[in-house]
Amino acid sequence: MSDSNSPRATLKQFFGFDDFRPGQEAVVGHLLAGRSALAVFPTGGGKSLCYQLPALHLEGLTLVVSPLIALMKDQIDFLVGKGIAAARMDSSLTADESRKVWDDLWEGRLKLLYVAPERFASERFLQRLRRARISMMVIDEAHCISEWGHNFRPDYMKLAKLARDVNAERVLTLTATATPAVARDIRKSFDIAPEAYINTGFHRPNLFYRVTPVTRSERDALLLERIRTRPPGATIVYVTLQKTAEEVAAMLAAHGFPAQAYHAGLDPQVRHAAQDKFMSSPDAIVVATIAFGMGIDKADIRYVYHYNPPKSLENYMQETGRAGRDGKPSGCEMLFCPDDIPALENFSYGDTPSLESVEGFLRELTGQPDTFDLSMYELSSRHDIRQLVVSTLLTYLELEGVLEATGPLYNEYKFQPLRTSREMLARFDPERAALIKNLFSQARKGRTWFTLDIASAAERLAQPRARLVAALNYLEEQGDLKLQVAGLRHGYRFVQRPADDDALAKTLHERFRKAETRDIARIRQVIDLAKTSDCLVKALLDYFGEALEKPCGHCDRCKGDFTAFIESQESATLSREDQEVLKKLRAENHPALQSPRQIARFLCGIASPAASKARLTRDPRFGSLAHRRFATLAKAAAGC
Repeated sequence: MSDSNSPRATLKQFFGFDDFRPGQEAVVGHLLAGRSALAVFPTGGGKSLCYQLPALHLEGLTLVVSPLIALMKDQIDFLVGKGIAAARMDSSLTADESRKVWDDLWEGRLKLLYVAPERFASERFLQRLRRARISMMVIDEAHCISEWGHNFRPDYMKLAKLARDVNAERVLTLTATATPAVARDIRKSFDIAPEAYINTGFHRPNLFYRVTPVTRSERDALLLERIRTRPPGATIVYVTLQKTAEEVAAMLAAHGFPAQAYHAGLDPQVRHAAQDKFMSSPDAIVVATIAFGMGIDKADIRYVYHYNPPKSLENYMQETGRAGRDGKPSGCEMLFCPDDIPALENFSYGDTPSLESVEGFLRELTGQPDTFDLSMYELSSRHDIRQLVVSTLLTYLELEGVLEATGPLYNEYKFQPLRTSREMLARFDPERAALIKNLFSQARKGRTWFTLDIASAAERLAQPRARLVAALNYLEEQGDLKLQVAGLRHGYRFVQRPADDDALAKTLHERFRKAETRDIARIRQVIDLAKTSDCLVKALLDYFGEALEKPCGHCDRCKGDFTAFIESQESATLSREDQEVLKKLRAENHPALQSPRQIARFLCGIASPAASKARLTRDPRFGSLAHRRFATLAKAAAGC
């Protein structure tokens, strides 16, 4: 691609469009001028083109960070079909496929490389990436970096530092659901100037919103009535639980509708078949958890129903935004059952560790030497804290200035020679040949693979670990051997040891407690939306900081079709049967169910490392009181 080609010429030549969509040209202009940018576009607003087009004008690689493998595959197929060199690097690739990606990158044939944020946990990946010129780094779903966002992920918090580490020349951050607070966080993290923040607005006039309060017993009949009485069209029915997805899909299919379930627990082939059918059919119905929809490039979705309430207004905006991307009228209805709220709230409590767990975790860390490495899995198991939460705790310690990550590493390297040692060593000078020969001598020979404990080898050979890893990577790149790695560990060093472990543990625990409170508040905002008699669209846009001058005129509230809110019938006190379950469980004194919080999680069906290790998730009582509020169960367990 010649730099003399204008963006508009590229738009026509490669993408087949005569003009940009709103906001796209401004974002492209900032990037080509060398500035980082934040683009907040609605679902289907054309975010991908904002980096795909400038990537063709920039020297070097555009690195796209996305949490969605399905999205990566779809976009790569599209780009390759347009003659644009694009690839992905993920765990589904074979060794030969991975090698081709790196070969294309080193030879300058690759323009776009897609990776998941977790890919940066690979020291081999980082080491290789630092040798490439990264002209642009793209962060999709950028709201995940912010604790104010609805889908906070610790891997995302590290991306700003990683962008600096790999010398990314500019960064594009993308999201469809940024409140003003989240946008400020993103801009601050990536040093994005105010004028490079492009928000095209959240209002979609072709979407018709409706929230209908229902009881559990009448919900199926109402959903059937809606589908039966409306014109046919592609439909998504969103549910909270995998089990519900299968039950509702079966119910619709039994009444003659082309419905299929979709959730992360299905066999991948079944899941892909359901998605392919939905994409190819103008009137297919998919009943899905939120695992479905992100990255789905289907413009003619006519209806989105929420069988269960969404967990936040951000989720609601994102999920309903998948309807009517072709600009044609489309319906979005939430069948609001207040009895669903306890189960929805209970998910918010699963990630909050107890203060005792945080204290134990911190004691173990502060007992380490100044430089150390650890296993997330082992820490999770020892302290009954989910692995994602362990990762978040370590990220918090980095932000507090206690720790600095020295990089991910692997205990074990396995290699399978593809050439003889003599052939390999003949290409090197005597000093390097001796190093490789000595490294090979540290390996244990299996039937076809050799196994290296890389840390032990580095110690015995008195060589830097990084040099040995680089040697193995080089040999793999040259086709001399195949590599496999295992035993992921994460390296850290103390920047400043905490003056008061107990005080720091309380501070860390409080951050999780506040996050839990924010999650519950988000659910309350969904309830408030269901309760309001005012314009639904205006209420939603107010939340995202966008003013609507007057009511939309076409939501159910504006049309006078408001149904009074139904209050939950759930009691704050447990029944006699529930109390007996709780009392018996407490009397068993199981090591994995010692605290009121552990017992409440178990009864709500929230898995924990300790309960899973003890196989308690197979106990018939696991999740037996999921209809009860977590706080009610924890309080009752404390009083037993």
